Amino acid sequence: MSSLTAITINKADQTATTLGEWAGNVLLVVNVASKCGLTPQYEALQALNERFAERGFSVLGVPANDFKEQEPGTDAEIQSFCQVNYGVTFPVLAKAVITGSDKHPLYAALTAAHPVTPDRERFAERLKGFGIEPTAAPEVLWNFEKFLIGRDGAVAARFAPDVAPDDAAISAAIEAALAA
Repeated sequence: MSSLTAITINKADQTATTLGEWAGNVLLVVNVASKCGLTPQYEALQALNERFAERGFSVLGVPANDFKEQEPGTDAEIQSFCQVNYGVTFPVLAKAVITGSDKHPLYAALTAAHPVTPDRERFAERLKGFGIEPTAAPEVLWNFEKFLIGRDGAVAARFAPDVAPDDAAISAAIEAALAA
């Protein structure tokens, strides 16, 4: 197992956990937000979780308020939002900082392990079109960036925020990780 599995992160109820709780599973770690144009991705994330759960897969949501304050709610409000609006059953952890000097150690490790986001420039240009200055690589670019972690605890892939959870590339990467 990798050192990723030993990093402590809080659940929404503020109890500590590590990715070791899901050791041996394939995980899609996604920084989520409830007031983002990409928020409807929760629906496809839930469908993805349901599709692969029996094979040892889970989505893990990490709420973050890093981008234009698009996740202002408390952890309890975020849980309610996810369940009421999208029927989310996958774990949505406690809100965390995912960019900058105060970023959570999990995100420091994720971005260090996989510093390149494929198709990053495409989404960065969209942000610039809205007058938003994108973060510098290897930082997470925006809400709903995705990191795929294999059964061995290593980062297997990284996907730009606008790569939908039901995109064939994500399904193929999950299938490959489940087969490994």
